[in-house]
Amino acid sequence: MGMAADDAYQTYLARFDSAVGPVAVGATAKLQGRLVRKLSEAEFATKNGEFAKLDTTYRGIIARGDTINDAVVKLWRERRAELLIDDPEPGSP
Repeated sequence: MGMAADDAYQTYLARFDSAVGPVAVGATAKLQGRLVRKLSEAEFATKNGEFAKLDTTYRGIIARGDTINDAVVKLWRERRAELLIDDPEPGSP
């Protein structure tokens, strides 16, 4: 089913290093005009858990065609940016 927590963190580190370059955990770097901070494993676990819940909620709202609260979208996009997730958004072609 889901990826093991350690595997998910290692995947995040690989994504970060690929997109930003080698940066120490806790340090910030610039990516596409904005600052991103390399998360520790504990920070990643917290933010990844928040994102997973938000993602399930967000995709459910999209699938049902319900009206979505702008705050939910904003937080969902912030977590995606922090985790360097760049998959297409739900409903995108």
